[in-house]
Amino acid sequence: MTKLSVRHLLGIKNLNENDIQTILDTATQFKEVINRPIKKVPSLRDITIANVFFENSTRTRLSFELAEKRLSADVVNFSASGSSVKKGETLLDTVNNILAMKVDMIVMRHSSPGAPHYLSSRIPANVVNAGDGTHEHPTQALLDAFSMREKLGDLAGKKIAIIGDITHSRVALSNIFCLQKLGAEVMVCGPSTLIPKHLGDLGVKISHNVKEALQWCEVANVLRIQLERQQIKYFPSLREYSLYYGINKAMLDELGKEIVLMHPGPINRGVELSSDAADSNHSIILNQVENGVAVRMAVLYLLAQQ
Repeated sequence: MTKLSVRHLLGIKNLNENDIQTILDTATQFKEVINRPIKKVPSLRDITIANVFFENSTRTRLSFELAEKRLSADVVNFSASGSSVKKGETLLDTVNNILAMKVDMIVMRHSSPGAPHYLSSRIPANVVNAGDGTHEHPTQALLDAFSMREKLGDLAGKKIAIIGDITHSRVALSNIFCLQKLGAEVMVCGPSTLIPKHLGDLGVKISHNVKEALQWCEVANVLRIQLERQQIKYFPSLREYSLYYGINKAMLDELGKEIVLMHPGPINRGVELSSDAADSNHSIILNQVENGVAVRMAVLYLLAQQ
């Protein structure tokens, strides 16, 4: 079995193409496991994993917890909202207290960009970044790439559009790094206020016309408008955003070609996607959720071998 070149999964930026292919190939094997009648394997029977979430999460947290249990790991869940963090305990103290209970791996989500990197240089356990602020969300990018590969085969030369709130999205940055390392072409599309100025430096195409982006791409990965991260108004109203950048089934039918529609969830139905688009045969949104468990199993399994 090929090993990863890293001890932690902090971001896609730190992985090479071989690491990504190894994770995706391992996830293929684990997807078979989770579709069996008995969905458990004893691979991480002696490993204890702590899910340390300083920010709210439903999908990612459930997906990691399920992946850990499918691998037979012991699981500890920690949520900052009901913890001593509220009493002023530092991040490092919090994690060291968890490690003192003999935890081998930490899966962490934090609102500050770079928090998992800070932690990984100070503790002996493996660290998995489950999202750090508006920086990276590596396992989401990996499960997106896995879902695309399942649908389209090799991603080299494929055209992928990432549409929506690029500025506030950690998914966008991780996806760009991951897709480029796999040889895909990437376009970002959204209002100019929601696309960072220096994004062109990463070698992506930039469009402000959603119909143009859909016409160009083979996969449209549509991102949520992250109102909770927006300190100022980036567009007049959700209704206006939906009018110019929302995607509905009629638009997809007009394309005259099949495209794959994705969304990391949760969807603001009627804003970035209409219900008839989200539930159409173009959509692989529920496949992404299923694949998330297999990909996270692969990541945890491979890091435990380091």
